[in-house]
Amino acid sequence: MKFGVVFPQTEIGPDPVAVRDYAQAAEGLGYRYLLAYEHVIGANPDRPGGWRGPYTHRSLFHEPFVLFGYLAGLTQKLELVTGVVILPQRQTVLVAKQAAAVDVLSGGRLRLGVGTGWNQVEYEALGENFHNRGRREEEQIKVLRALWQNELVTFKGKWHQIPDAGLNPLPVQRPIPIWLGGMAEVVLKRAARLADGWFPQFQPGPQAEEVVSRLRQYLREAGRDQATFGIDGRIPLGTDGPPEWVARARAWQALGATHLAVNTMGIGLKSPAAHIEAIRRFKEAIEDSGADFG
Repeated sequence: MKFGVVFPQTEIGPDPVAVRDYAQAAEGLGYRYLLAYEHVIGANPDRPGGWRGPYTHRSLFHEPFVLFGYLAGLTQKLELVTGVVILPQRQTVLVAKQAAAVDVLSGGRLRLGVGTGWNQVEYEALGENFHNRGRREEEQIKVLRALWQNELVTFKGKWHQIPDAGLNPLPVQRPIPIWLGGMAEVVLKRAARLADGWFPQFQPGPQAEEVVSRLRQYLREAGRDQATFGIDGRIPLGTDGPPEWVARARAWQALGATHLAVNTMGIGLKSPAAHIEAIRRFKEAIEDSGADFG
C-alpha cells in the first residue's frame, strides 16, 4: 500500500514558498504521492437563495494543473494526483492538453482523478450542463485516452468532434492513468468499466466492505483484472493519535486499498509548518509500528 498526502488546499495559503516547502517535505519524508482537490470558483453564501455547500468564495483552491506544473520542477519522485478534477465542467481537449503537459514536465508522474462533482454554481459559471454530466464524462474519458495515445485523432461522438488532429507533445504515460471519484452506484459501475482506479469517500467498516464487494463484482462482470485496479483511501488525522492511525491504516489495507492519503485539513492546524509536522508524525507512526504495508 502506497502512502500519500492530501495537499491542504484550503489551509496552505497563497505563498508559493509554503507550497514548495510542503511538497518537498512530503517527498523527503518518503510519501509516494500528493493529491489535490479542486474547485474553480466559490459561491457567496449571502447570495440570493443562500448557499449550503462546504466551500465558499472564501475557500482557497490552487488550480491543480497549474499547481502541478509548478511542483513538477520542485520534486523528483512524488506522483501528482488530482482527487478529483471535475471533468464535465471543463473542455475535454484542453484537459487532455494540460494533463499531457504536466505529465511531460514531471517525467510521467501524473495520475488524473476525475469526477462529476456536485456544485451546480461552478457548472453555470463555466458554461457547462450540470444535468448530463455523468453521460458526458464517459465520452470524455474515451476522448482523453485517444488523444494521449495517438498522434492524430478523428473522433465523432455525441458531444465531441475532433477532425483529424492531435496533441504535441504527447504524454510520457500513454495513456495517463484515469481514476474515478464518487460513491453513487452508477459511479462504481462506470469505474469498473472505464477507470484504472477509484477514490472512495468512506472509512473502513461493514458498509465499506459491502461497497467494495459490489465494486469487485462489477469488475468481474466487465472482465477486468482486479489486481490491476487501484483503490485510494483517505485517513483524516483528527484528534486521535498514532495507535489509531496505524489501526485505520491496517483496516484500509484489509479492505483492499492500494493507496492511502493522509488528510490534515479541518483539524485546526494554523500554519503550513503545522501541516508538515502532522504528516511527519503520521509517517513516523507507520514506520515505528513495524506493520508490513507492502
